[in-house]
Amino acid sequence: MFFDAFGTDSFLLLTALLLFSGVLVAKFSSRWGIPALILFIMVGMAFGSEGLGIVYFSDAGTAQVIGVFALVIILFEGGLHTKWGTVRSVAVPSLSLATFGVLITSLIVGLAAYLLFELSWLESFLFGAIVGSTDAAAVFAALKERNIKAKMGATLEAESGTNDPMAVFLTLSLIELITAEQASFWMLIPTFFLQMGLGLIIGLALGKLASLSINRIKLDSSALYPIFSVAFALATYSITAFSGGSGFLGVYVAALVIGNSELTYRYSIFQFNEGFAWMAQILMFVILGLYVFPSELFTASIMVNGILLSIVLILIARPIAVFLSMIKMNYSTKEKLFISWAGLRGAVPIVLATFPIVEGLQNSQALFNLVFFVVLTSALVQGSTISLVAKKMNLVGPKKDIPHHSIELISMGKAKAEMIQYQTNAESAVVGKKLHEVSFPNRANISAIIRNNEVITPYGETEIKAGDFLYILVEEKYKQQLKKTLEQRVQKSEQLMKEKDASS
Repeated sequence: MFFDAFGTDSFLLLTALLLFSGVLVAKFSSRWGIPALILFIMVGMAFGSEGLGIVYFSDAGTAQVIGVFALVIILFEGGLHTKWGTVRSVAVPSLSLATFGVLITSLIVGLAAYLLFELSWLESFLFGAIVGSTDAAAVFAALKERNIKAKMGATLEAESGTNDPMAVFLTLSLIELITAEQASFWMLIPTFFLQMGLGLIIGLALGKLASLSINRIKLDSSALYPIFSVAFALATYSITAFSGGSGFLGVYVAALVIGNSELTYRYSIFQFNEGFAWMAQILMFVILGLYVFPSELFTASIMVNGILLSIVLILIARPIAVFLSMIKMNYSTKEKLFISWAGLRGAVPIVLATFPIVEGLQNSQALFNLVFFVVLTSALVQGSTISLVAKKMNLVGPKKDIPHHSIELISMGKAKAEMIQYQTNAESAVVGKKLHEVSFPNRANISAIIRNNEVITPYGETEIKAGDFLYILVEEKYKQQLKKTLEQRVQKSEQLMKEKDASS
């Protein structure tokens, strides 16, 4: 095992160095315009045996376990932050892309692999299946804080969150067809519907159970609630997989349910999972970078064939898949072209490429290197140009206003109180009113207002403005009443008056 090669002290120091490196390159990722996953992989290569020579890592099984664990955490965090109201409007096209889109992409890329290499049909389509899906980690990271139009962002995020199960199913099925003498293609069809159905049902059930449990259980420390949520994520994957369903689909569905439910300590849960997902992403890509050997990856054969397959994937297979799977849907040609370009490949194909190695398939290591090179090409070419392409196609939305501030609280588990964060907008009924004019519940106190990244000390005469972040301390039993007050909307005539006053 990889971990046996180090003593405890050395292993902890190495882990610290890898995390330090990952955090530092993440800081410069957006500044340099390079996707973070490329930099994380480069860190792994730098620490590997053909870099600084600190780590020799060639255990495909360990890489696979770490990759699957990290993907569960990343999918869970992505699902938590996905608004159901947004996803519902793009559910049909996203699911079509996640199923038919992946299948069409896999077939076209598989055909290209068959024509280019001396592979059997099944081995060629195995390659196509491995690179057929977009990657949740890459897409979530690429779109975060970028002002892409909401419709485009929601479609891409929902697709990447739900197409992993299709890619996993196709990959494992093709491996079974290659290795098992009695395997039948037609027997795979009911297996697919069984896996997707169980993933959906178990995900919904455990997501609902998790939401109820988080709200009803009374823990002594608020720090335990995020850990509780992660336990549900891992349990959802395991229970779904043991039941014969798609664990990845189960996790994403459960996260959607949890993230769109009323949760106690919601802020703590979301913040913890965001940080944990970053750590999982760093760990996963660094480990994958350690596993690959540059001398085998950057050979003339791999690079030439990898570029050819990347061209097929990016410029032919993906656009055809998008246009065919989105026929008669309410998307313009320009929007479909952008969705085609933004279909990033990332960790999922690389992790899936370890499955043939673990199963001992012929040419599996060469297949892994080829997949790795295609992913690097996709991430570097597409990932670094998403904002530019969106701007050229006039698909840029309003700038995302994400608060980079927080109010830290001591544990209030026994006090049964919670700090609520709420951002106002032009339609909010409370906008334009002074605090003493708003009918807040008796047990609700505004602790702070953040306006233009500055803290405003609230008092009775403070006027609430659009875009303000309100931090309100409220007892749990008055939370619903507070929510109704905050979510009241002004009538259109009043809104026009407000806009007129604001413009004057």
